[in-house]
Amino acid sequence: MVLCELVGAITIIYYIFYIIFPWFIDCDIQLFFKEKFGQPIDVLSRKVVWITGSSSGIGENLAYELAKVNCKLILSARREEELIRVKKQCLEINKNLQDNDIEILSMDVCDYQYHEKALGYIINKFGKLDILVNNAGRSQRANWEKIDIKVDKDLFDLNVFSVINLSRLAYRHFMENGHGHLVVTSSLAGLLGIPFSGSYTGSKHALHGYFESLRMEKLNENIPITLVCPGAISTPFLSESFTEKPGEKYGLKTDVKASNKISPERCGYLMAVAIANCLNECWIAKSVALQLTYLARYYPNLGEFFLNLSVIKTLGPKFLQRLRDNKVTVNEK
Repeated sequence: MVLCELVGAITIIYYIFYIIFPWFIDCDIQLFFKEKFGQPIDVLSRKVVWITGSSSGIGENLAYELAKVNCKLILSARREEELIRVKKQCLEINKNLQDNDIEILSMDVCDYQYHEKALGYIINKFGKLDILVNNAGRSQRANWEKIDIKVDKDLFDLNVFSVINLSRLAYRHFMENGHGHLVVTSSLAGLLGIPFSGSYTGSKHALHGYFESLRMEKLNENIPITLVCPGAISTPFLSESFTEKPGEKYGLKTDVKASNKISPERCGYLMAVAIANCLNECWIAKSVALQLTYLARYYPNLGEFFLNLSVIKTLGPKFLQRLRDNKVTVNEK
């Protein structure tokens, strides 16, 4: 009887902890403890790291964190002038880095024919690739039923198929060398259904399916796979976001100082912590988004009850938009 009471008390404390503690942190609990007590970022020192989408936002700030610990970097994006700026800042941050420690490799990640050539160039220059960070991608704001199917195809081409193609090439290189690390910038949208971003949400769910399948297929401890799931981050992503129409960009600048968003500097740092500790998955978000993710992921019945409340059904889409964008960005039609 005493044992049952003890187990019951421990269970209650455990659930209370998971309900309360995320209100006071900006990442999932595992990542929080790894930041405090896990491997320091400098275990990545001298690693050769290729970051796609590194001309701004999360990718840019991850590059700065890795530059601090003497990583050799390959910076890729379409805008070469921005990559030059990021490289210059990396060299300013760490005077020990030499110019040839950071390579600018401008590319369109949707040009699949160039992937193998780009990887070969990196291996010829540095002798190896240790970590591939798939960070390139775009978001979306659109009404689900209005989305042209070409938008779905274009968005998946960028957010999914370019990532998979490049990762398969890198994974073969990792297997030949006996070690490596795949990192993928996903999103909380890869775990939840996010309104007014149907194609984007589908693309992030697809990434989890692909890479979880790889993880289970190989079970290779020498080639970890880290899925990074940010929530709202203070980056100008809305200006480049897909809409419901092919070739159209949303164009609206986001409020980079919004209180509901994590700074890109903080996100880049936490992402580096996750990589250093080889986490399978991590979440980076403000407390409300974090709690909603815990609710949906670990308490689905309670989450379903919560979403079925009439007041939530009425306010839900607008509330979630404000939580994500700090404003209503798409009106229901």
